[in-house]
Amino acid sequence: MIRAAFAFPLVIALFACGPAADRGPVTIGVIGESEALFDTGVRLSAGAQHLRAASNEGLVALDLSGQVVPAIAERWIVTDDGLSYIFRLRNSNWSNGEPITASDIRTMLQERLRELEGTSLGLDLAKVVEVRAMTGRVIELRLSGPMPQFLRLLAQPELGFSFGRRGVGAGPMTVTRDDNAPLARLAMMPPENRGLPAREDWEEMTRNLAVRNLTATEAIESFSDGEVDLVLNGSIADFPMIELGPLSRGAVQVDPAIGLFGLQVRNDSGLLSDPDRREALSMAIDREALIQPFGLGGWVSATWIVPPEFFTPGTLTANRWPDLGLEERRAVARRRIATWSAGEPSVSVGLPDGPGGDLLFDALSSSWRQIGVTTRRVGIGEGGDLELRDRLARYSSPRWFLNQLNCAVALGLCSEEADALVRDSLALKDPESKELLLIEAHSILTEAEVFIPLGVPVRWSLVRGSVEGFQPNPWGLHPLPALAENTN
Repeated sequence: MIRAAFAFPLVIALFACGPAADRGPVTIGVIGESEALFDTGVRLSAGAQHLRAASNEGLVALDLSGQVVPAIAERWIVTDDGLSYIFRLRNSNWSNGEPITASDIRTMLQERLRELEGTSLGLDLAKVVEVRAMTGRVIELRLSGPMPQFLRLLAQPELGFSFGRRGVGAGPMTVTRDDNAPLARLAMMPPENRGLPAREDWEEMTRNLAVRNLTATEAIESFSDGEVDLVLNGSIADFPMIELGPLSRGAVQVDPAIGLFGLQVRNDSGLLSDPDRREALSMAIDREALIQPFGLGGWVSATWIVPPEFFTPGTLTANRWPDLGLEERRAVARRRIATWSAGEPSVSVGLPDGPGGDLLFDALSSSWRQIGVTTRRVGIGEGGDLELRDRLARYSSPRWFLNQLNCAVALGLCSEEADALVRDSLALKDPESKELLLIEAHSILTEAEVFIPLGVPVRWSLVRGSVEGFQPNPWGLHPLPALAENTN
């Protein structure tokens, strides 16, 4: 069962100028680099994920609450052993009029699985051992072992399908790019092109969308000025910015996110050569004080890589050091740091630009100063000894968290022994045996101190009152077709 990271979405009513007009397109700003909106391939920015999900459906999709719903597959069955997923495709066509067939989907899915090799999503999909076209509209996916969250994984935007050289998908929306600006315009396809009954008034029931990537400053200012109806993909780095000035009538909504938020250990030299000293840095952090300046009520801190609730109850304590208070932990950490005699104890930490990064640095440097460690700040990708990892989960399983630290991803310290255990778990049918291997892998990574957990990721949006079809969800993906459905 998924436990939301926040007991309820944070909603702050913010009043200034009136809402945007109901007519015309819904304008959406996604925080990120402008050209990243049009990323291709299998490594997509947040903006590109939203476009891909809207225009290139996969077998299944996620609805506005994050639940799995039909897409190219109109229905499916799962065999009793959980090893076979059989999908019946809807009766619809590609953009050139040719029918969507199981053979098409098999070929595209096999190609996509090859493209994803060497990525964390490819590791997540490692249980897929066979893709088979059974009849013209029926396709089967066979797994090496049961995976209750498999459908949610299939709903990821990177598994959306396109046809032909131009990479045109099967909808439910078409995407065109403005020639003179990094702006995407989206329109719903006719219902009959989406495998639905034809309807004469369908255009009256939909609104077009205009999507662009903006910096956090641009997005907040555009929302305040009434130029943007919805802002997506806000993170902790820019969360403090929404308090800097009045915003248009609307609300800040925080997703009840699941994922990895902490410091990846990038090297094991110098002060960080000893796992005990790496653990000392984690022990010294006051995680509650770290988040306090942000004003995020309900944020959940973390001291384990995998949240305890994802294992059988009682496997992990709620806190990694249950018998030690903060000052006692710092006393232990101080003694460990004192064993370092090759100069002044110091670390560099890679953090994102922005006021949120400033607050994180202040909190970390203050905590580590208490144990005799000085801290130097560098940017993301600039060779810090430690670097912030801020990733939303694709599905709720210990394996997702462990795959983020796999040696194949090569983002920092890792353990081939832990990777082998996760790999061995793929073929196990018995849930208890599988969990034992994942628990052991987690223990190895924890003892190796390859990652310093801080808490759950933060993703926020600005939502004007006139926008319908938006709902916070744990995955940070907000389906654009739901925003285009005009229910007025």
